[in-house]
Amino acid sequence: MKKALEPYIKLSPFFGIGLVLVAITVVWIFYIQRGAHVDLAGGIQKVRTMALDDNSSVAVVDFRFVNTSDYLFIVRTADVYLTGQDGQETPGEVVSEVDAQRLFQYYPVLGQKFNDSLLIRTKIKPHQSMDRMLAVRFEMPEKQLEARQQLRIRIEELDGPISNLVEVRKK
Repeated sequence: MKKALEPYIKLSPFFGIGLVLVAITVVWIFYIQRGAHVDLAGGIQKVRTMALDDNSSVAVVDFRFVNTSDYLFIVRTADVYLTGQDGQETPGEVVSEVDAQRLFQYYPVLGQKFNDSLLIRTKIKPHQSMDRMLAVRFEMPEKQLEARQQLRIRIEELDGPISNLVEVRKK
């Protein structure tokens, strides 16, 4: 039995060296490809809400993100979704930049407009960080908006990749 295993025992250091070389090659390939995945990383910084009437309200969402890739990110769409207490996800209607400026002008209770709105065709350079905002209308009372589990901003890049920025609620 020992004689049958002898050729394999002699070759085992070479198998080990081969496995180590394969592992190093795989790690090297992942390392050089680290910036090839187009993605935005970041989070929601602040959410301000206001009732528009008994059945609708607006949320002003300030957020920060960074383009983690080595490629230009061009915004195709930006949508905001609310997850309610029941776990249902409700889409919001994003307000245009002009209307967002009017909201702040006519409703000082919202406070100051800190950032520009994230617009379609916004170009985010590789590794660039930005602060932006979105004003979003939800067809629900303000109390229901305030009782949400979270908000999620879905940003789609021109060529298809999708990034999500999620609100972390403090309990």
